Amino acid sequence: MSKETTNQSRRQFLGNASTVAALSIAPGVMLSQVAQAKPNDQEVNDSVRWGLLIDTNKCAKDCTACITACSDEHGLDNSTHSDRPDNAKIDAQWIRKVTIRDTETSHVTTLPLMCQHCENPPCVDVCPTGASFKREDGIVLVDKHICIGCRYCMMACPYKARSFVHEDLHNQKPDTPRGKGTVESCNLCVVRVDNDRQPACVEACADEAEGAIIFGDLKNPNSEISRQLAQHGGTRIRADLGLNPGVRYQGI
Repeated sequence: MSKETTNQSRRQFLGNASTVAALSIAPGVMLSQVAQAKPNDQEVNDSVRWGLLIDTNKCAKDCTACITACSDEHGLDNSTHSDRPDNAKIDAQWIRKVTIRDTETSHVTTLPLMCQHCENPPCVDVCPTGASFKREDGIVLVDKHICIGCRYCMMACPYKARSFVHEDLHNQKPDTPRGKGTVESCNLCVVRVDNDRQPACVEACADEAEGAIIFGDLKNPNSEISRQLAQHGGTRIRADLGLNPGVRYQGI
């Protein structure tokens, strides 16, 4: 979509953090070629930069395959918690579905929004303990052992991609340590990536949906993600901030 035809609502989405934060949250998201992650005998280094490319034209409005896969992979239990007086449900989502509407054409686009794994992550800059950090391969993480729950990172993130754990946690996954009183967000399924696998959302989208998400090495010109970007381009949400996110979108 050219700048000339981009209407105000889309322009606001791409260029205004507050709009991103206020967008409605709804429920989902094929892969033409299976990308390779990091061989498990290879050390983490900056010769690669992992990223995602999401084709919103393939992202079905009511599909929640990526969200469900993420919750299952990381034990994000959204069930009722008896330790709250109101038995409220915990809505822990590392991926949320965002819906935007073209006010001129009424065209509706849905897309999954998660941590954008920025090259220059503001969450890392503001963290007083170093709990928020970026690996050399571009994956942004939170060290639960030193996170003090100050939530500065949540305020600094223009994508509102982080959340705070208020509740007691049960039945945690061994590969995804979480902690009450700490901040969390999409970790790009780092354990999977380190074992030469793709993120759970990418696999689920390929298996159960339209293959809207491609995972791969943005630095490798021969990777599928780089070829798709070279052929069709991609959009960085809030590119004006200079954060250079590792998650790119097509169709917006």
